[in-house]
Order: sequence, then structure tokens, then C-alpha cells
Amino acid sequence: MKTAKRVTQLGLTVGTSGNVSVRVSDNLFAITPSGTPYETMKWTDVIVVDHDIDPVDGEGIPSSESLLHSAIYQQRGDVGAVIHTHSTYSSVLAVTGQTIPPILDEMVVHIGGAIEVSEYAFPATDELARKVCIALGDRNAAIIRNHGAVGVGKDLDEALYVSQLVERAAQIFVYSSLLGSASVLPSESIEAEMAIFRMKTQHEAH
Repeated sequence: MKTAKRVTQLGLTVGTSGNVSVRVSDNLFAITPSGTPYETMKWTDVIVVDHDIDPVDGEGIPSSESLLHSAIYQQRGDVGAVIHTHSTYSSVLAVTGQTIPPILDEMVVHIGGAIEVSEYAFPATDELARKVCIALGDRNAAIIRNHGAVGVGKDLDEALYVSQLVERAAQIFVYSSLLGSASVLPSESIEAEMAIFRMKTQHEAH
């Protein structure tokens, strides 16, 4: 619950938009409910579901984007938490369809390089989940076309940090573009930092 409330406090979403989940086991994950403001949300509102999005604990309605979370957990064994945000600058790039190239060192080390934009799909559908997973690949973040962004990590702390980093990178990219163009990191730096990212990911998967 603390992470879900932090998402709103940090301005990564507003009202009841966005969602947060954490892996419980190979077949189960806990996710925030649909239509409940983060400020008033309680532990008892969180719902545990399986990958068919059938509730196994909790009485509320699982988030409408539960299919997205399920698809990510099934694709990525190293992921223990997923945060879907509607932050402003990430949404600007979601609307314009612009990938954020590797412009910051921490993007490569913690996200895995560029932040790709998924192809458009209607919200809360299997198609959206599939297209976001393609954009995510083996990285820790993706922008959801005309929608928002998603950040993942081994736990909620890492997923929240990634989500903050995505919004920071998006803001820097937008401002840099207004001043001319954003300078991409040198290829040798990207290669070295990708090695660090791959080591972290492989360690977390075991």
C-alpha cells in the first residue's frame, strides 16, 4: 500500500488511474483494485488473482489492466513487481509515439537502454498486454502508446525507482528536444552499462 500511495504522491498518476502489483507466486499476484483512489485504499482492498484474473483473495474488482500485469509476470521470471503510471511527460511521448533513446547512464544500468513505445491497442485487452510485452522485451520499462508507461523490477522498490526514472528521462528528453536534440550516450558506454544491467537481471532471475 505504501508504494501505491507513493505513486500518487510523486505525481506519477492521479485519481484512480494506474495500478500496482506484486508477484505472490508463479501463478498468483496481488494487484490494486479498480476504481479506488490510492489515498483511501486499504490493505484489505488489494486483490490476489491468478493468471486467468480470477480472484483467490479479496472481494473487490481487480484493476482493469490486470491482463497487462499477468502477461509481464508470465514473460519475465525476473520481475517481482509491476507499476503502470500515467505520468505527464511519459504520456507526452506516449501520444507522440517517441522512443526515449539511451540519453542517461542510469537509463542503461537500471532500465536496459532505450524506452520503447508499444503499438496502440485498446486499454485492458489481451492485445494491449501483448504489444506492451513486445515493447518491454528484456528491459525494465516501456511507454504505452496513447496511454502511459510501465515500470518493472525485482520488487516494489525497484519498480517504483524505475517508474520515477522513466518520468525523469521523459522530461529531460522533451526539454532537450525543445532546445535542439538529445545527445545519445557513446556506444562504448552503452555497451559497458548494458553488461551491468544484464548481470543484475540474470542475478535477480535466479
